[in-house]
Amino acid sequence: MLIGFIGILIFSLTLPVSKVAVLSFDPYFIAFGRALLAGMVALAYLLFTQSPLPSKTDLAKFAVIALGVVFGFPIFTTVAMKEGSSSHGAVILGMMPLATTVIGVLRFKERPSLGFWLVSLLGAALVVLYALLKNAGSFTHIDGLLVLGGICACIGYVEGGELSRKMNPRAVISWALVISLPINIVMSYLTFNAEYWNADLVAWTSFVYLSIFPMFLGFFFWYEGLAIGGIARVSQVQLIQPFCTLLAASIFLGDHLTVMNMVFAFLVVSTVILSKKMLVKRN
Repeated sequence: MLIGFIGILIFSLTLPVSKVAVLSFDPYFIAFGRALLAGMVALAYLLFTQSPLPSKTDLAKFAVIALGVVFGFPIFTTVAMKEGSSSHGAVILGMMPLATTVIGVLRFKERPSLGFWLVSLLGAALVVLYALLKNAGSFTHIDGLLVLGGICACIGYVEGGELSRKMNPRAVISWALVISLPINIVMSYLTFNAEYWNADLVAWTSFVYLSIFPMFLGFFFWYEGLAIGGIARVSQVQLIQPFCTLLAASIFLGDHLTVMNMVFAFLVVSTVILSKKMLVKRN
């Protein structure tokens, strides 16, 4: 549980640290550049461990993983942090555990109960209601970016989890990053600005953190915890991620821990817990 918690803690800092990084860098450079640096570290890891090449039949799965967690989530969420609040994003992305479950159900053609779908709709409705209340009755483009980013990540989690059943989970994320390297090299070059060299230490530290930790090492801890303690048990740690993000935003960015944020985070997490119980009973 502790190992899994370390992984979640690493992931939960992504939005606040991204908010710091976009003050100095273009969000697209952050998204592609962090994947480039993570890919280079992943390549070194694969060479050091002499990991076997993935089979041709798995290339499509690696492409899906890359689209989800290497490109989709980083691009959408980093662009959202250019104008949006990390505290706001914490509540919107609180639906990710439930979304991952729903995508897994659809991906593997399971048949959960009607109650599961009703609770899932309730959770989605809570997120929409929160967004509407926060934005004076409108659903903004920032909310849309966060939702798209969350869905991308969940698709990558499901496909990566499935692939991890037959190969080393650490190799799964590593190969997804390495396969993506050609695109990230080109896009990092095109989005880089020479003025970035003058960015301060905080900006570059934030960039390096986003590259090495949530994009690479976070998966090591997360998958290791799931492997040791069991998916059903350790995955419950993910429920505290929204609260960790809210706390981190309060500490690093000075965001206030508002009652509204905490209440909706609690309600969303409650729907996740309830849906998981219904899914387990059905199975």
